[in-house]
Amino acid sequence: MKIALQLGLIPGATVADKQEWAADNGVEGIEISAGGYPPDRLDDARRDFEDSPVPMTTVCGNPSFDFLDPDPAKRRASLDQCKQYLRLCGEMGAVGQIVPPIFGPPRIPDLSPLADPLKLEKDLLVLLCKELGDVAQEAGTLLLLEPLNRYEQHLLRKQSDGVEIIERCGHPAVALISDFFHMHIEETSTPDALRAAGAHVKHMHLADNTRLEPGTGDIDYVAAFKALKEIGFDGYMAYECGISGPDPEASVKKSLAYLRECLAKA
Repeated sequence: MKIALQLGLIPGATVADKQEWAADNGVEGIEISAGGYPPDRLDDARRDFEDSPVPMTTVCGNPSFDFLDPDPAKRRASLDQCKQYLRLCGEMGAVGQIVPPIFGPPRIPDLSPLADPLKLEKDLLVLLCKELGDVAQEAGTLLLLEPLNRYEQHLLRKQSDGVEIIERCGHPAVALISDFFHMHIEETSTPDALRAAGAHVKHMHLADNTRLEPGTGDIDYVAAFKALKEIGFDGYMAYECGISGPDPEASVKKSLAYLRECLAKA
C-alpha cells in the first residue's frame, strides 16, 4: 500500500515545489483535482507531471456532476468531461478518475408505479458506466465510483451500493474507491465493508472521522489496513481532508509518521 497526498495539501509555492516536498518526505503519489485542472488546462497537468519525481495517481472529481440529470444535454456534458479526464489518466499512467455520480437528492422524477427515482438512477448509471468504462479501458485506466455519506449523496452511500453498480455493469475498467471518512459514517464496520468489497477496491481516500488528517480522530487504521491486506489491496491511499493546527506542514508530517506506524502494525 502506497501513501499519496492531494496536491493542495502539500507544502510549497509551486507545483514543482510540492512535488519536491512529496519526494523528500516519502510520499509515493499525488492526486490532482478537476477543480485545479479544468478541461481547458489539461495540457498544464501533462506538463506539470511529465517529469515529476512523484507520479500522478488519480484525478478527483469532475467539473460537473450531471450524470443522472433528466436533461440529456447536461448528462452528455458531464460524460464528455469525464472522458477527457480518463484519457488524461491513461496518458499519465494514473489509476483513474474518481467520480461521485451525483450530489444531493434525486433529480429524476418519480415514475411509480413504473419505477421510482432510485431504480431509474441505478439503471441509468449502469449504462453510463459501460460507456465510460469503454473509454477508460481504451486509455488503460479506471473509472472509480465513490460512495459518499448520507449528508452528501442519496444513491451510493455504502460500499455495497457501489459494488452493486460495478457488478451490474460488469466492466473491467469500472472499480471502487473507498473513503475512510464516509465509511465511518455509513458502515457498521469499515474492515468488514472493505472485506466484502474485495477486489473491487482500487483506490482509497484518507481522512479521520474529524475529516482532518489521519491520527486526529478515532478511526482504527490498523484494523482497516489489515482488511486491505487480506483482500490483496496494494494501491494508493490519498489524503483527502483538512489539515489541523497552526502549522499544517508539521501536522502532515506527524500524520504521515502515524500512518506508517499503522501500516507496520498491520
